[in-house]
Amino acid sequence: MATFVKILIGSILAAYLAMKWTAPSFHPESLKGARVLVTGASSGIGEQMAYHYARFGAQIVITARREKVLQQVAEKCLSLGAQKALYIPADMANESDPDRVVDFALEKLGGLDYLVLNHIGPTTFGMWEGDVEHTRWLMKVNFLSYIQMAWRALPSLEQSKGSLVVVSSLLGKMPNPFTLPYSSTKFALNGFFGSLYHELAMKKSNVSISICTLGLIDTDSAMDKVRFVKYAKGRYKYTSLPRHRGRIKYHHHWSNKTTGPLLSVVHTSHNSNKRLVSFNNKLLHPELLQLHSMNNICLQH
Repeated sequence: MATFVKILIGSILAAYLAMKWTAPSFHPESLKGARVLVTGASSGIGEQMAYHYARFGAQIVITARREKVLQQVAEKCLSLGAQKALYIPADMANESDPDRVVDFALEKLGGLDYLVLNHIGPTTFGMWEGDVEHTRWLMKVNFLSYIQMAWRALPSLEQSKGSLVVVSSLLGKMPNPFTLPYSSTKFALNGFFGSLYHELAMKKSNVSISICTLGLIDTDSAMDKVRFVKYAKGRYKYTSLPRHRGRIKYHHHWSNKTTGPLLSVVHTSHNSNKRLVSFNNKLLHPELLQLHSMNNICLQH
């Protein structure tokens, strides 16, 4: 019996030491002076990521469509501690703008350590009515511009042993109603960059690729789309519990009269800034990402 206890304690101790030895570690000083380009940074997740990089003293270029808002975000980044905070307005539906933005960042920062692709085009939340032109346009913004910018930035990221961060969605993993064009673009992102990850590994590339797969996030743009959806041709409905502020959990779910729940998403905190802080190390340091779920986010390295 004593021998068994010793073996058990030894095994537990060995497992604990192995976990501590291999566990991801984050060093804030690694982001000081880092050269970062964040797209879709005028609001929501992109804006908050820019602020977090700023707090660690990074050099930041942000882009989105609205110039006045970008200027405000850049000013706040400087007040939070960014070494540099520059902005360039761009429309990712314009074929030349993705390259123009990357070139601007390379020129102003002297290279890139992190390329964070986060922008999306506006789309409706509802049943698809055959709008092929909108789907084609959204694919250009949400997918083709991503691969265009990634290709343009890869030589610089290779030199700096940098990181490419792609913000995707749970809807690029699980087919669901009401988001067909958007979901299609996210499936394309996951497929392309998941495959590119393997190709870069085969080439022994210095570039790290991280795919951030988000669930339903309580940003203004996301919630405005889903808040008032009820019935669509008598089959699907969307319901929402009252939105609680603070740290109280709340959830939304889609249901089908016949099959029951289709998708349920649980998340915490009305304050997006607090929510991002709870896992900001995982977003800010892509080399540390592993496949797991935490705080309404699935991170794939």
